[in-house]
Amino acid sequence: MAWQTWGLKRSPWVYHVNVGACNNCDIEVLELLTPRYDVERFGITLVGSPRHADALLVTGVCTRQAEPRLRAVYEQTPKPCVVFCIGVCACTGGIFRHAYHFDRPVDEVIREIDPKAIIAYVPGCPPKPEGMILGAVKALGTL
Repeated sequence: MAWQTWGLKRSPWVYHVNVGACNNCDIEVLELLTPRYDVERFGITLVGSPRHADALLVTGVCTRQAEPRLRAVYEQTPKPCVVFCIGVCACTGGIFRHAYHFDRPVDEVIREIDPKAIIAYVPGCPPKPEGMILGAVKALGTL
């Protein structure tokens, strides 16, 4: 198993999935790519296809319409795959927890598909880029 996670620890390729966010978290995720934070120095790269990704970066409230799409994206990623729940909405539902369109938190959807999935939580509204980097480092350090 150690040889399977070697590349994931060194240079994770990340696919960004928005399942119903207000775009605050998305702006902070894109700020990670700017020269100020430059996550590419750690080998973290955004990719355009879930089939090339080592990790999923999920932002937003998991709505009923987005849940089947999130399932499809997770099933397309090679395993082992780390799922980062970015923002309080992805972690728990946040202020939309009792809204009509909220289905359930992202981790419940992923655990239904794969009970042994590696899930990292980065709370905040929106989370700081430093927090996202720290969450990535801690999650990848546990592999």
